[in-house]
Amino acid sequence: MKIRLAADLQTDSIVDGPGIRTVIWTQGCPHQCPGCHNPMTHSFEDGCLVDVDLIKEEISSLSHQTGVTFSGGDPMCQPEACLALAKHCKQLNLDVWFYTGYTYEQIVQLAKQRTCILELLTYIDVLVDGKFILDEKSLNLEFKGSRNQRVIDVPRTLETGIVTLYERKKIPIKGNKKPQGVYI
Repeated sequence: MKIRLAADLQTDSIVDGPGIRTVIWTQGCPHQCPGCHNPMTHSFEDGCLVDVDLIKEEISSLSHQTGVTFSGGDPMCQPEACLALAKHCKQLNLDVWFYTGYTYEQIVQLAKQRTCILELLTYIDVLVDGKFILDEKSLNLEFKGSRNQRVIDVPRTLETGIVTLYERKKIPIKGNKKPQGVYI
């Protein structure tokens, strides 16, 4: 199985989710959002086809990564390949973040036509959903580009059937006089 990528894997990212992450930049996006920070990933013909097994090997060889983020383009346009990679990431105890221009509700509808999409959701920890809207852009938002986008806790959403937003956990640092912590 192959996946169309826009670039090589990016390691050591600290902006595409919490911790130190590897980013898989998929190629191809139907949304064409004005102001997109990755317009070179929109074409479905550009980029290069890469065997999924090669990407699995590369991910397995990485160290000091806490998770993998799928971005692009829109990785939801290649659900079979992303499913194979997300499964592999979970086997390595890496958390999985997924950026898409589709809303969660649209993804559920797409899953009725492509059942692998519903299975893919079960391997995603956090879904950042919705198109980027330039008029809603803010540099003060964490892990998303525009106010309309949501950062969704997928396991809780699947469990409850209600879209549940992701909340960063704060871990207390012992020995401080004031209550402080580190976000993860």
